[in-house]
Amino acid sequence: MSAPDLDETDEAAVLAALRSGLLALGPSAERLELACADLAGARHGVAVSSGTAGLHLIVRALGLGEGDEVLVPSFTFAASANAFIYEGASPIFVDIEPDTYNLDPSELSMRRTPKTAAVMVTDVFGHPADWNAIQDATPDLIVVDDCCEAIGATYGDRPLGSFGTAGCFAFYPNKQMTTGEGGMIVTDDSALAALCRSLRNQGRSEMGAWLQHERLGFNYRMDELSAALGVSQIRRLDAFLAKRAKVAEMYRNRMADLDWVRLPIVKPHVTISWFVYVITLSADVDREAIIESLASRGIPSRAYFPPLHLQPYIRERFGTREGMLPVTEDIARRTLALPFHNNLTEAQVERVVAALKSARNS
Repeated sequence: MSAPDLDETDEAAVLAALRSGLLALGPSAERLELACADLAGARHGVAVSSGTAGLHLIVRALGLGEGDEVLVPSFTFAASANAFIYEGASPIFVDIEPDTYNLDPSELSMRRTPKTAAVMVTDVFGHPADWNAIQDATPDLIVVDDCCEAIGATYGDRPLGSFGTAGCFAFYPNKQMTTGEGGMIVTDDSALAALCRSLRNQGRSEMGAWLQHERLGFNYRMDELSAALGVSQIRRLDAFLAKRAKVAEMYRNRMADLDWVRLPIVKPHVTISWFVYVITLSADVDREAIIESLASRGIPSRAYFPPLHLQPYIRERFGTREGMLPVTEDIARRTLALPFHNNLTEAQVERVVAALKSARNS
């Protein structure tokens, strides 16, 4: 389904960090923080062990918890809601736009209550959410940008990571760039950044005495080997994004005539950072049969995303049910992620599309 884009410069960077003997809380993490903050147009970057850890620290640092409700799209990865659930806050799931699959801004006023304290915005599949409409709808709410799938994307003339109180990128191996595991909080809020730095390091302050813990914290640090890989990777991010855009274009050109497939939509005012390539099948197409047929030809594919509000642990804990979010539920039944990474070749794309056509006709 995916593959990291690694070369000898990445190997050399990791080896240099290994040979330095300084494997945690070192200069590579600081360099990656500066690079990510610059990319996001933010004042601060805080390197962490994963995107999930970053979202959790943002929520903890903002003081969100018991008694708070937060508006969250259901069409996203579980971490978008889990970051709040960890702290005792209750997710209120909102429906999505039928074209971009990002949260529908009109839902924000419809589903908020007197307990609503925050909104988690996910830039799904690397396509920016409708930030102007979101900001207009939430002038009095905390807004967190889960841009874990969208590093390098822009909305208008602003990079993602510059919206809301804070944002978070993720660097899992299927992302546009990777550190193996890792994430990055980006924010203009100096106090929030300082608190996140403390929380990621077991609650120790940056200037405190040795082993003095000012607060309950976590071990959410990014190690130096991961950070060194990230520094090497982010230097090539523009090239990575161009490669991914080329693969997306190859897919688009080869499937443009399929009337039973809806291709990804890219709004004119955004620059997408292609994370995955997800098509939407017509309602009369048996998705499971397509997946099985592709698998029989050695081609993986995935249903993407199952709605969060229908996940077993969410239903059990919050009483959510089918029928609550009609657009999300409809789209989730019909989306299909195809193999996608920087170095997918033209021949491989043609093989996938040919197999997709055969699966439909079989």
